[in-house]
Amino acid sequence: INSIVVAYQNHDMVQQITAQKLFGAGPTRGILPVALNNSFPYGIGYQSPALGRLSYGYPEEVGMNSLQLAKIDSVAHYIIQDKMAPGMQILVARKGKVIYQKSFGTFTYDNPQPVTEESLYDLASVTKILGALPLIMKGYEEGNFTLEDPLGKLFPYLKNTNKEKLTLKETLSHTAGLQAWIPFYKSTLDSISQMPLPEFYSTTSSDKYSVKVSENLYALTGIQDTIFKSIANSELLDRKVYRYSDLFFTLFKDYVSRTYRRPMDQLNDSLYYKTIGAYHITYNPLQKFGKEQIVPTENDQYFRHQLLQGYVHDMSAAMLGGVSGHAGLFGNANDVAKMMQMYLQNGFYGGKQYFKKSTIETFNHRYFANFGNRRGLGFDKPQIKDKEKATCGCVSDSSFGHSGFTGIYTWADPESEILYVFLSNRVYPTMENTKLVNANIRTEIQKIIQDALIKP
Repeated sequence: INSIVVAYQNHDMVQQITAQKLFGAGPTRGILPVALNNSFPYGIGYQSPALGRLSYGYPEEVGMNSLQLAKIDSVAHYIIQDKMAPGMQILVARKGKVIYQKSFGTFTYDNPQPVTEESLYDLASVTKILGALPLIMKGYEEGNFTLEDPLGKLFPYLKNTNKEKLTLKETLSHTAGLQAWIPFYKSTLDSISQMPLPEFYSTTSSDKYSVKVSENLYALTGIQDTIFKSIANSELLDRKVYRYSDLFFTLFKDYVSRTYRRPMDQLNDSLYYKTIGAYHITYNPLQKFGKEQIVPTENDQYFRHQLLQGYVHDMSAAMLGGVSGHAGLFGNANDVAKMMQMYLQNGFYGGKQYFKKSTIETFNHRYFANFGNRRGLGFDKPQIKDKEKATCGCVSDSSFGHSGFTGIYTWADPESEILYVFLSNRVYPTMENTKLVNANIRTEIQKIIQDALIKP
C-alpha cells in the first residue's frame, strides 16, 4: 500500500465527504494526530487544493433555506399530477455545492419505471451551449475566426449566397435574419400517407442508406449535404431582427468536421465530456447505454412513426445521424451541471482551464440589447421585454443559460453563484402537450430557488 486515507468514522456522510475530497471537490488539510508505526509518523498528511469540481452538501452551508427549497417537491408533484410531464430531474447548486438533487415520476405515464439520477433525457436545444458552443469558443481562442468574420469564411458554400456577409456575432445572437428552422423532413414524406418515401429511406442499412434516423430507419448517405445546401439557398427575413434560429448551429457540424478532421460528437467527448467527468452527456446514447436508462421522448406519429427512446427528437438532427450543433445531446442533470459549473467558474473545472475568462465574458454578453435582443453569443440571457419569460425575472443580467423544446432548462448566475437544472420529457406523449411551457413552470421553480437565498 503506497497511501492510505484516514477518515476516522465509517459513516455514510464521512464516506461521501472523503470521496469528494479524493476527486478534488474540496481541499485536504488533515494531518495524522498519532503515529501508525514507522511508515506513518505523527504529523504526516498530504495537503491538496480544491480542483473546482462540484461537491455535495446542505443548503444552509451555502446560505440557502432548506424549507424554501422543499417547495420544489410540491411543484414537481403538481407537474406530474397535471400531466405536464411524466417525470423529471431537478438539481440546484450554489458556490460549487449541489444542495438539491431529486428525481420525480416515471419514464412515461404508462411505464412505471421510475426516473433516477442516472436516467438520460433528450437535451434538445441545450445542445447549442453544451455541444456547439464549446467548439465555437475553441475555434475563437485558436484564432480561426473573429466575431466580425463573415459566414462565407467559415463555410465556403455560403460564398455568393445571401448569407456570405452575415457576421458570426450577428448569427450567434440570432439577429442575422436567418429563418427559425426548415422542416427538411416534410419533403421526404409521402404527401398523402405522411410515411417516409423509399427514395429517401430504407428499413435496413447499406452503403446507399447509411444515416441512422431511428430504429429500423436509415436515410440516404448524402442527405446531410442536401440539408446544408437547402440552408445555403434559403431565404432571409426581410430585415435583421431578433429571430431564434437553428440554422447556423445545424451547419456548424460541417465546419467542425472540415476543420478538425474529426466528427463533432467524438471531438466534444474527448475534449470536454470525458475530461470534465460528464460521462452521461452524449450523442446517440444507445451506443453507450441501455434503452432502460434512456427516458422516452415522444410517440412520433408524423415522421418516424415510433416511440423515440434513445433517438433524438429533433427531426433535422435525426436526419444528420443524431449529431448536430442545434440538437442531439442526451444527458442527466448532474452532468449538465458540471458543464454549466465550468462556465460559471470562467472556464475552469477539475483543475483544468478549458477556456479563458475573457472568452466566457465575450460570449456571455449582449451585443444587440439596444435593439431589444436579450441573447448573448449562443447563451440565452434574462429578458429585456416584459412579455418574454426567459427567466423568473429575479436573476442578474450576468446570468446565462438555455431552454430545450423537450422540456429542458438550465441557468447559472455568476452574482448569486446559483446553478439550476431542470430535465423532463414534457413532449410525451406528443409535442402538443404544452402545459409545462404555458405555465412557465421551469421559471417558477427558478423563483422558488432565488427566494431560498438567506438574506444577511
